[in-house]
Amino acid sequence: MNTNNHTNKNNHANTVYSTFAVLFYINRQKIKKNGMCPLMGRISINAEVAQFSAGIDIDPSLWDAKAYRMTGKSRHAGETNYQIEKLTDRINRYYKQILDEQGYITAELVKNAVSGIGRKKENLLELFHEHNEEYAKQIGVTRSKGSIKAYEAVAKQVERFLHIHYGMEDIPLRQLELSFIEKFDSYLRIEQGFTAHTISTYTIILRKIVRRAISQGMLHKNPFAAYIPEQPPRKRRHMTLEELEKFMNVPVASKCLCYTRDMFVFATFTGLSYADMCNLSEENIHKGRNGSFWIDINRQKTGIRCNIPLLDIPLQIMEKYKAERNGNKIFKMPSPSCVQVNLNKVAKLCGIEKRITYHQSRHNFGTLITLSRGVPLETVSQMMGHKCIRTTQIYAKLTRQKVNEDVKKISDRIDRKYKLPVQSGSRMKKNNAK
Repeated sequence: MNTNNHTNKNNHANTVYSTFAVLFYINRQKIKKNGMCPLMGRISINAEVAQFSAGIDIDPSLWDAKAYRMTGKSRHAGETNYQIEKLTDRINRYYKQILDEQGYITAELVKNAVSGIGRKKENLLELFHEHNEEYAKQIGVTRSKGSIKAYEAVAKQVERFLHIHYGMEDIPLRQLELSFIEKFDSYLRIEQGFTAHTISTYTIILRKIVRRAISQGMLHKNPFAAYIPEQPPRKRRHMTLEELEKFMNVPVASKCLCYTRDMFVFATFTGLSYADMCNLSEENIHKGRNGSFWIDINRQKTGIRCNIPLLDIPLQIMEKYKAERNGNKIFKMPSPSCVQVNLNKVAKLCGIEKRITYHQSRHNFGTLITLSRGVPLETVSQMMGHKCIRTTQIYAKLTRQKVNEDVKKISDRIDRKYKLPVQSGSRMKKNNAK
């Protein structure tokens, strides 16, 4: 039990002593199917008591009711006791914070702070976890399942960074300053050995959480505004035309490898991501007035409507696997890990030494299939379902072949339009004599 005495002066200059205590107990009347009981907390301030659920399940046979902790040396007991200690520290911190800010304290106010009721998150990791919880609810609706992993990874690194370099469980948002993100950058670069690209991704996410604090009114200015991350050099993300031709034409005996290769090629000629390939159904295929076929689909990542013409090669792939359809889905996509393994095997058959990822098919579409063949940037942006045309510009890294073709076209046009005047030899002599 943690008991702290605080002195609070009211308007009449009278001195009031508050007795503050926190204890934990298990609710033995609500035994779950696995035999565990929920852990409850009780906050006492003077004569007022407020109870709350700690959100932790306890094995009743290992609970020490006097110490308010689990007994034994098991990993589960250790982790549970650590959670209880962290919760106790939070409660003590809320008690002091509310008393300092409002000048009075009640058990209900502290309980509400613990439960997050009517209280804005004032600490960085608290706000981070709040964001991630909201983000998780959007998975399958506007967010993909894998996208939250990046946010969880950054939150974990921030927690570790705070523990190592600040000796803190969390840090108040108002204490954040430019040096914090600069030290975090150095921590990721030197101690964790992350690449410039990963560091850029992690600091972008951290700055997003800070912007959330600003929008909620917890911060009045951005403490990281002057931070300029080192921009990693962008590598070519698409295949070369030669690599793509090899990839499409290399003989593949395995049916599984052939199927994966065909899915990659289909995405190369349509720009569909893995998630959109999984969602693609017969309802998304439409026939135009001129007899051409189109894909009409909402991108899972952005929710933007895409209208993509179906060229001959993707139409042939659809027809090839039409008999294997399961329900109204056009394709039965292998798992991402299986796709990656198979793509590497096909690349090896082609003699391509570099790693080929499924997402490269989307870059192939943006660069080799569309932009390098003169399709306007705005049209490509619409087909790829980008929210902002600046995203499409990433795909506009033109190949050397495209540059050479454009220069040749300019050269031909100039040669046809402009000619140097031809002077006779006698006239040239007269001009020189003058």
